[in-house]
Amino acid sequence: MTANDSFGRLDDDDYPAYTMGRAAEMLGTTQGFLRAIGEARLITPLRSDGGHRRYSRYQLRIAARARELVDQGTPVEAACRIVILEDQLEEAQRINAEHHQQPARET
Repeated sequence: MTANDSFGRLDDDDYPAYTMGRAAEMLGTTQGFLRAIGEARLITPLRSDGGHRRYSRYQLRIAARARELVDQGTPVEAACRIVILEDQLEEAQRINAEHHQQPARET
């Protein structure tokens, strides 16, 4: 991989650029929280060659939403389920909007 390849990935929301420590720092939470939402299967961090967890910006946004719910008093497991359902609803709404934008077919 060249330097240009690496720089190109900086804009990739799915590129696992952040270590667990950096991710926890950015979210203002603990590494234990990140482990807990991983165990609840909200996010599955990729692993470096050395086996360390690595997080993408997309995963950090999901984790931030879960943290918001936990900060409001929601248990971690319930917060993870809520975030998953919100994500599924958003995807269904996107698909529905695309479907309604397609021209009607003649039968």
